[in-house]
Amino acid sequence: MFTNSNLSESQIRDWWSERRLYYNVGLIVSGIVAFIVYLILGVILIMPYDDDFEITLFTIVFQGMGYVFMMLFANLFYSFGVRTDLNLNKGNSMKFRKALFNFGFRFSIALPFLAPTMLLITYYLKFY
Repeated sequence: MFTNSNLSESQIRDWWSERRLYYNVGLIVSGIVAFIVYLILGVILIMPYDDDFEITLFTIVFQGMGYVFMMLFANLFYSFGVRTDLNLNKGNSMKFRKALFNFGFRFSIALPFLAPTMLLITYYLKFY
């Protein structure tokens, strides 16, 4: 088991850089899945009770553009992960580095599911 590594600062940056594509693919997949769940819940739970809930090409494009913006924001936080590793990982621990990446990745792919969760809460508070 890796406890400490002798990675230089540039190697640490490379380690994080190698995982950025995986992170972004995870964001794309979770965003698409969360949007599909949102659509399904909206059509089944909200649309029968609320005439203002609609899904149009405009709303899909608008939400897609908003999600791209949020992905850029998420990548800014990914860069904070690199900084956190460099500044707080004094022992150059690979275990710390992997835990930091995994926490950030899981948190980031969970965030898009707040929209369908809020839709469920709205349904139960307004229509159930």
